[in-house]
Amino acid sequence: MSQATTEFSPAYRAYALGLLVVVYVFNFIDRSILGILVEPIKADLGVSDTMMGFLGGIAFATFYTFLGIPIARMADKGSRRNVLAVCLAIWSAATAICGLAQNFVHLLMARIGVAVGEAGGSPPSHSMISDMFPADQRATALGIYALGIPIGTMLGNLGGGWINEVFDWRSAFFVVGLPGVMLAVIVRFTLREPPRGAAEGIEMQAGEAPPVSEVFKYLWSLRSFRMLAVAGSLHAFVGYGVGYWIPAMFNRSHGLTTGEMGTALFYLGFASIAGTFLGGYLGDKMGTRDIRWYLWLPGLATLVSVPFSTFVYLYHAPYTALWVLSVSYFLGAYYLGPTFSLTQGMVGLRMRALASSILLFILNIIGLGLGPQFTGIASDVLNASTDLGQDSLRWALVISLVFNVVSAVMYLMASRTLKDDMARSAEMS
Repeated sequence: MSQATTEFSPAYRAYALGLLVVVYVFNFIDRSILGILVEPIKADLGVSDTMMGFLGGIAFATFYTFLGIPIARMADKGSRRNVLAVCLAIWSAATAICGLAQNFVHLLMARIGVAVGEAGGSPPSHSMISDMFPADQRATALGIYALGIPIGTMLGNLGGGWINEVFDWRSAFFVVGLPGVMLAVIVRFTLREPPRGAAEGIEMQAGEAPPVSEVFKYLWSLRSFRMLAVAGSLHAFVGYGVGYWIPAMFNRSHGLTTGEMGTALFYLGFASIAGTFLGGYLGDKMGTRDIRWYLWLPGLATLVSVPFSTFVYLYHAPYTALWVLSVSYFLGAYYLGPTFSLTQGMVGLRMRALASSILLFILNIIGLGLGPQFTGIASDVLNASTDLGQDSLRWALVISLVFNVVSAVMYLMASRTLKDDMARSAEMS
């Protein structure tokens, strides 16, 4: 029996994981609400698709990714719980401040504040979860944690869409931002810092975490990690672009309001929840027989999702398209648990928060940073150079699916050296 199962009671581990999921839900409510509000913000502030893509992409991702590494370094050296609580308070307050913006620059600065806080969300959480759950349960636990993505997106879409309908887009930011400040207090005073190495039954003494350059150099020396990082990044490139622009696409091409899309996307979020959980669960179950299933599973799911997504963007009947979109959301969420679980297993115990941050850096600078921006630019270019008009956005989304095909291939390529790379990693713990 590992120390992880004796250090904490099953009830406490369930509570801790549940609390971290709630924090991640708030992370994605505050991050994703901008997408459902694209059209009213554009109308109010008078900006283009390219500028809105910049706001939801590069502007956010630059601060989110570059600050993630030094914050993760702090978490590997000190209290991960305290880092998480402070960062949660920062991003929640900054979200509320978005509602005060009087022009594009004001909104940009507030969203940068959200990015600064959210940079300290996942790395310490991933590290704490990995010290509470043994390796054969870790993908499931991280898959459960990753449920914060679809749940937060669901609630952000539903709340943001209807608050905008009833009040305005500014009120939506106030309502979703302020409760997170109180949640930060709960995290600080009820979450316990797990001993490092508890899941492996290793007692670690206090000491310095390895330097960033050493962790990055080691990870990058693993061919399977390089392929995994590129595959996940391209998957995220498509996912963030779609998540950000899909409400606007259904509004322009089908006439659905923010309230209608918020409700539809809320229900569609259950498909993402199922895919996120099943991806982690099946990864653990099948990975015990052959560890390469941690890569085969997300690769195959990503590839199968492409024809369903193409249908969604081009079909003329909006409600039929939304039903099919549930399949894309289900398959698109498979990669989360296996991708993060493998990364945690590839490094030593004092590298875990930093390894998570490095992976998130790569995923988010490419996915979050460039996905919404690429789609916005492609939409503006198609609108200016063709007679597609409002339908330019749906074709921009279709074009982005090429990157999902490449992502699937990269996942499958990563499996070729995974066993050898994991054997190297086992020597570091």
